[in-house]
Amino acid sequence: MPTTPQFDLTGKVAVITGGNGGIGRGIALGLAQAGASVAILGRNDDKNRRVLAELKTIGAPAIAIELDVTNRAALDATIQQVESCLGPVDILVNNAGIAILAGGALNESTEDWDRVIETNLNSVYLLSKIAARSMLTRKRGKIINIASMYSYFGSGLVPSYSAAKGALVQLTKSLAIELAPHNIQVNAIAPGWFHTDMTAPVSSGPFYEEIILRTPAGRFGETEELAGTAVYLASRASDFVTGETIRVDGGYAIR
Repeated sequence: MPTTPQFDLTGKVAVITGGNGGIGRGIALGLAQAGASVAILGRNDDKNRRVLAELKTIGAPAIAIELDVTNRAALDATIQQVESCLGPVDILVNNAGIAILAGGALNESTEDWDRVIETNLNSVYLLSKIAARSMLTRKRGKIINIASMYSYFGSGLVPSYSAAKGALVQLTKSLAIELAPHNIQVNAIAPGWFHTDMTAPVSSGPFYEEIILRTPAGRFGETEELAGTAVYLASRASDFVTGETIRVDGGYAIR
């Protein structure tokens, strides 16, 4: 449990999309360690169960729900299920995302473009609306969107991913303006290069060496190193912070 009351999430209910692995898992465990009840939403039920077992060892109430965030018809019912099991949602972490290595906009199919935008951007918009309506009734809440280094830098290899993550920063600002009068803060975290399944293909070879040379910290991050920023943005400590995107990248963006 946290020793500083400002960061104590006891009694809060957090939802993390894509919470069954990688960055989502690291954030889910961090929020649980700070006292939050946690619901992880993910497509892979086996991975859901594994992370749920980890959450239960921490001791806070936790559930896992199988969900594909591109299934628009299931979103509202899923949030209702969370609230039925754990209580009203206080914290929404929009983490679910995919990247398709298209090799450029001229090569990317319309179907792949639509799939990436639906997963990485549209689901954030839709779930934020659903959660915010619940938060409005209590005049408090936290929405945390997971952006990317590609929110700032273009990419000739994953144009749909870069476009979605760039738009996510602007959506974060827009929601922050709209929801601030209701004491709901909306912020984003922009991770640099972390060890996850998504980054595994670049964890060796020339591109990996380029990343290491550019990163002042000289390494990839571990997903648990995102937990502190997520706890901060989910807690009372950030009540006067909204519309911000915080980079957690080992200094990658300053070179």
